This record gives sequence, structure tokens and C-alpha cells, in this order.
Amino acid sequence: MSTIGLGASANSAPYRLPLQVRDMGLRDYESVWRDMQAFTTARQRDDRDQLWLVQHPPVFTLGLNGKLDNVLDAGDIAVIRVDRGGQVTYHGPGQIVVYLLLDLNRRHLGVRQLVNHIEQSVIDVLRSYGICANARRDAPGVYVGGAKIAALGLRVRRGCCYHGLALNVDMDLGPFARINPCGYADMPVTQLSDLGGPTELARVGADLVDSIGAQLDYAPEDKI
Repeated sequence: MSTIGLGASANSAPYRLPLQVRDMGLRDYESVWRDMQAFTTARQRDDRDQLWLVQHPPVFTLGLNGKLDNVLDAGDIAVIRVDRGGQVTYHGPGQIVVYLLLDLNRRHLGVRQLVNHIEQSVIDVLRSYGICANARRDAPGVYVGGAKIAALGLRVRRGCCYHGLALNVDMDLGPFARINPCGYADMPVTQLSDLGGPTELARVGADLVDSIGAQLDYAPEDKI
């Protein structure tokens, strides 16, 4: 596990606590989900906010109000109903997932504000790669030419959030054809490797961390 120290600016929050970034590698989805729940349940007022970077083996996840009929043909891929918002999405190797474990009360952040910041952070990263992307008010996430490249889903509990975003980098997109991505039939999906973007997950992950930090007004400090 590697960590990078970041701190909230004095103008954006009453506390200057660092943001801890964990690079977790390839990890089973359910174990990471349970770890997020446990972290959120146990966290104290002065605990550091965290970002977790991870890849998952193939899995479909279905949000709290997700409709099972949006899973068209799961086949040999597990379907896990989880406690985030949104419908169904797919995670697999070559996709970078960033989980945001933040104390929203401490940052005086609303959920809609946070979603906007997350989407803009992805849009800014893609722009730096020469890729024009946009968000949609009716369907959270980030899109390139109408095709979804990043999915987003959050859970807020005790004033704190977990879950986060998934950005398609260089993966097998085939399983997306076995679902209605985010509940939309025939929604196209895309990825960085098909758009001429970088495929090194370490680079993309670092760029996302920097962009999220900028959007949420965390300034780099010494490594922790």
C-alpha cells in the first residue's frame, strides 16, 4: 500500500486534515466494499479522508434501487447487489476504480456538489489527454461522443461517503453488452485505449488523484 499526503485548504474546511491515498492493486470487489463499510462505521471526527485506487476481477454490481432485469446475461460473472446509488455497472481488470471515503459534513459538501466535482475531475483529466468529454445531468458519469467512459455511484452514511467512480482505461468491454449500463438500454461504452489516451493505470490513477484533489481543494503536503 502506498500513501500520498494531501490537505484541505483553510478556506474550504475548518480542519486541515490530510487526504490519504491508498493504491490497492487488484482486489476482490466484495472484500473492498466491506472494508469501505467498516472504515465508514468506525471512523472518528478527526480521521483522515481517504481515496482508494483499485482494480477488480470481473463483476457486475447492482445499486440499491437497481433493477435486476438490467442484467441481460450475467453468464459466469457474479452479480452483487450493493449499497450505492445507481443501477448496474461492470468492473474488470484494466478499469481504474477510485473510491472516495470523505467526511462530507466536515467539508460542508452536498452530494450534488460532490458529484459535480468528481465528474469535472474526470473531464479535466481527459482534456489533458486531448479527449473532449462531458457530464449529463440525467445520467451521472462522464461521456465521450455519447459513449460512457466513467461510471459514478456513491453512498452517504453518518455524513460520510464511500464508493466512487470507475474509469475505463484498457479493458475488455464485452461484458458491458450483457447489461444495460447504468440502466440505459443500448448505451455505448468506450475507454481510453480506444480514444488514443494513455493505458498505464499508474499514470491515469495519479492524474485522477491530482485532479480530484484540485476539484475538492486539497493541496499537496509531505508524503505520509
